[in-house]
Amino acid sequence: MYEVFGTIASRTFRVLWALEELGEPYELIAVKPHDPTLTAVYPAGKVPALRVDGQIISDSTAIMTYLADKHGALLATAGSVERGQQDAMVHAIIDEIDAVLWAGARHSFILPENRRVPAVKDSLKWEFNRNVNRLAERITTPFAAGETFTIADIILTHCLNWSISAKFDYDSEKMQAYAKQMRARPAFQRARALG
Repeated sequence: MYEVFGTIASRTFRVLWALEELGEPYELIAVKPHDPTLTAVYPAGKVPALRVDGQIISDSTAIMTYLADKHGALLATAGSVERGQQDAMVHAIIDEIDAVLWAGARHSFILPENRRVPAVKDSLKWEFNRNVNRLAERITTPFAAGETFTIADIILTHCLNWSISAKFDYDSEKMQAYAKQMRARPAFQRARALG
C-alpha cells in the first residue's frame, strides 16, 4: 500500500486523484508541510510525498509519473511521440499555469511579510487569464494531452480549481467546460470526498 503525506488542500490532491484513477490502495497521512511526522521520513518536509518500500518520492508530477509508469496508465508509453507530446503539455501547464498561481500564493501568504509584493498579483492575474486562454487554444482533443485522460488533466484541473480559491479568474468558456467535465469524474469525486 502506498503512503501519501499531505492534505487535499495542496498538490497532494493530484496524487490522491491519480491513485483513485488507478484503483490502487493507499493511506493518506494528513500532514502539513514540515510536520514532524513528515520530516522524520523526509527532512525537506515538502508535500506531497509518497513512501514506497521505505523510500520517498517527492513532487506531485514526479509521483504521478512514477505511478503512471508503474501501473501502465495515465500516460502514453515512454519513448513514444505521444509521450513526448503529453510531457510537453504537462510542462506547459506547470510553467504557464501552476507557476503563476504559485507566485501569487508566495506573495499572499508564503513569503515573509516584508518580502511580499501584493501589487504583483494584478499582473499575475492578467498573465494567468492570458495563459489559460492560450492553453485552451492548444487543446484540440477531448483531454488536455490527447484522446485519453492523463496526468496532464489532473494537473490542469487542479490548477483551475486552485484558481477559484486564489481568486485568479479566467474567461475561457472552453476551459470552464473542460474543468466541469473533469470534476465529474468518479475518481475526482472520491479524492475530493477525503476532505
